[in-house]
Amino acid sequence: MAATRPLSRFWEWGKNIVCVGRNYADHVREMQSAVLSEPVLFLKPSTAYAPEGSPVLMPAYSRNLHHELELGVVMGKRCRAVPEAAAMDYVAGYALCLDMTARDVQDECKKKGLPWTLAKSFTASCPVSAFVPKEKIPDPHNLKLWLNVNGELRQEGETSSMIFSIPYIISYVSKIMTLEEGDIILTGTPKGVGPVKENDEIQAGIHGVVSMKFKVERPEY
Repeated sequence: MAATRPLSRFWEWGKNIVCVGRNYADHVREMQSAVLSEPVLFLKPSTAYAPEGSPVLMPAYSRNLHHELELGVVMGKRCRAVPEAAAMDYVAGYALCLDMTARDVQDECKKKGLPWTLAKSFTASCPVSAFVPKEKIPDPHNLKLWLNVNGELRQEGETSSMIFSIPYIISYVSKIMTLEEGDIILTGTPKGVGPVKENDEIQAGIHGVVSMKFKVERPEY
């Protein structure tokens, strides 16, 4: 199985992209939202993946596409209702991700009390970096994330500022849905989210670990 489905290319076969919202207090404040006692969850389809070398695609129905920089946790084996104390045993590694968000569409969904699918789940809405094995990140709660647009620093944050820890998130999610090998959990974004436009270049990284680069394109359809 490992030979045909290498975790180093999880985006080619992993099924589920589970996203956590409102997990950094400074981002909650910038969005004028409330800090909640439990994680906010939403899903992206596997067709949302955009590995480095492919473009970020702007959905035709949006005119306000935002970047949201996130640490992704890649699951190494199937788990269901995992205790928090054992949650990290199921982690295979990490990836840097962007939760691209059609902000104008999301704002309308919020006003109408509708799901965020149109705003979050479009094709190429989840750019991903190379896979980083678990051994290369001894403490995922001690990382510095950064994002530039056209060379200008837009987002910078530390994973130590997460409201909900990674073991808590894995345990919480696994009590709702079974997680499988190759699934990824996006753990929320720090402050500094903002718009990108066609032909912008996004560069992002985990300081000292991995970096990635994407160009924003608007497809003809």
